[in-house]
Formats: sequence, structure tokens, C-alpha cells
Amino acid sequence: MAQTVKLASGYDMPLVGFGLWKVDRNTTADTVYAAIQAGYRLFDGAYDYANEKEAGEGIRRAIGEGLVKREEVFVTTKLWNTYHKKERVEEMGKLQCETWGLGHIDLYLIHFPVAQEYIEPEKLRYPGWWQDAAHSVVSLAKVPIMETWQAMESLVDAQICRSIGVSNFSTQLLYDMLSYTRHPISSLQIEHHPYLVQPQLIAMAQENGIVVTGYSTFGPQSFLELPEEFRKRAKDAPLLFESETVKKIAAKYGRKVGQVLLRWATQRGIAVIPKSNNKARLAENLQVNDFSMTKEELEEIAGLDRGLRFNDPGFYLPDHPIRIFA
Repeated sequence: MAQTVKLASGYDMPLVGFGLWKVDRNTTADTVYAAIQAGYRLFDGAYDYANEKEAGEGIRRAIGEGLVKREEVFVTTKLWNTYHKKERVEEMGKLQCETWGLGHIDLYLIHFPVAQEYIEPEKLRYPGWWQDAAHSVVSLAKVPIMETWQAMESLVDAQICRSIGVSNFSTQLLYDMLSYTRHPISSLQIEHHPYLVQPQLIAMAQENGIVVTGYSTFGPQSFLELPEEFRKRAKDAPLLFESETVKKIAAKYGRKVGQVLLRWATQRGIAVIPKSNNKARLAENLQVNDFSMTKEELEEIAGLDRGLRFNDPGFYLPDHPIRIFA
């Protein structure tokens, strides 16, 4: 069974990777190194995760020790909202590439379809959604997606990154982008789990040769450890690990519930990026492409859909909502 998926740029990307969101930068290098030892070759990062340097160190250590070659590792990272202007995209693309220290970025994504006012990194290195350290100011900037995308294309021309794509975008934005792209939209990364299936968005992307990567495959689980405003929706949602529907299917195939949730995505050609600090779980999350569920079982899991989105700045920024998913 396929372990990779081909991007529109012509490059192959692993179907199962390791997500770096919420990985403590103090342990990131060791975590990434251990993931490579376990067999992971795709690492999904972002400027906003504040651990790119350490992730690159872990990969370079593994390369230096002969565990893996650079061409066998696939690095995805993302451009943050405050750097959407043309000149900022070029600066940040080069900076992030240098930070990883691997010669090039394999896949560079626009993290969110919204531009925010620029803040000099020297003043606030990782601003998140805010324009100040006190988290009291949220300011949008007037930068069209076309400007950002064309600057990303220039990074491909300069061989700073090989493929480019987007994250958290809608079909409307994708249709618009397809009218002017010079380099293809290689990937769309979205929140995707049985509580938020988004079948129309996925169908549109795949119909247009855009590979979908799903994050937060386990649903509310990923958000329970976040601050109160970010986990309000998650704390009241039943855990997917306790779903009788998923547990029944897992028992049939002799698999863990997490493996069934991951396979539910990969069997439909959707890449996944789980993370774990547990060695046994690391191995389990990789071993998901050697069995297949029936069409009816895939549909039964999709039937759990509630349209429940956990990563929503229109909800968790109550004083300054950014309603990109409205």
C-alpha cells in the first residue's frame, strides 16, 4: 500500500508524518531524532511553533550519524500571518530555511488566509495572534493573498523551497488562487477528524490536484491541554478514543483506536501528522497503511461529523475575533 503521495510539484510526500505543534523546544531536537529512529520522514513545523531551529538540529544529528539522508526527509513549515507582504515573505522564507539548516524547505505553506500587521521579530519573536506581548491588540493588514502567493512562488524560483501550499483555506479562496498560480498549490492543510469532516472542501482540493493534509486527527484530544479560551469547545466534546463506532471497527481489525482514526484519513489519500512522546505510540501511528476498512466503515466514521471546529480564531479570540471560517 502507498506510503507516499505525489504533490502537484512532482515531489513525493509521506502520508504519515510527525507534527511539531506544541512540542517543547527544549526537547524538540531529541524528540525529532527519536522520531527518525522510529521511522518518521515527514516533519510538520511552522514559524509559530517556535521550535524550527531545534527540529532542524534533531534532523541534522540523524543525518550526521547516518540514520537518514537529507533527500529522505520531508520538511513542511509555514509562514505566519504577520509576514504576508511580499518583502516579508522573502525575508521569512530565507530566515526559516536557514533556521532549519537543511538547505531547502520541502513544502512551505501560508498558515492562515489572513494578514496581520507586521511586527519586527526583534521586538516580538513569536507574536501568535497578537500585536503586543500583553495579548491585547489584534490588527489585520491589507495584503491580498495574491501578493503573498506570488512571493512564495519567487521562493520556489530561488530554490529556497521546492513546493508551496496553503493551510486553513476555503474552496472560494482556492478557486480564486487557481486563476493566477504560476507554481501549483501542492497541498492544503486543514483540521480534519470525524467531528469535522469537510467533505466538499476535500473533494474540491483533490479534484484540482491539491493534496490534503489533516491535522488534529484525534479531534478534541489535541486541544485539552491548551489555555481555557482555546479548549472551551474541546472540553465538552466526547473523546474520539471513546467512540463506540471507532472502537468497534478497531476491534474488528485488531488495531488501536488511534490507528483507525489515522487510517480513516490515509485510506482516502489524506496525509496525517500526529505526534507522540511515547515510543510505542510513535510506532503505532506509523503502522496504519497496512490494512483497509470497507467503504461502509469509512462512511460510518464520517457519520460522526458535527461540524465541530476546535482551531477557530473567530471563537477563541472573543475580544478580537478573526472570522475566517464563517
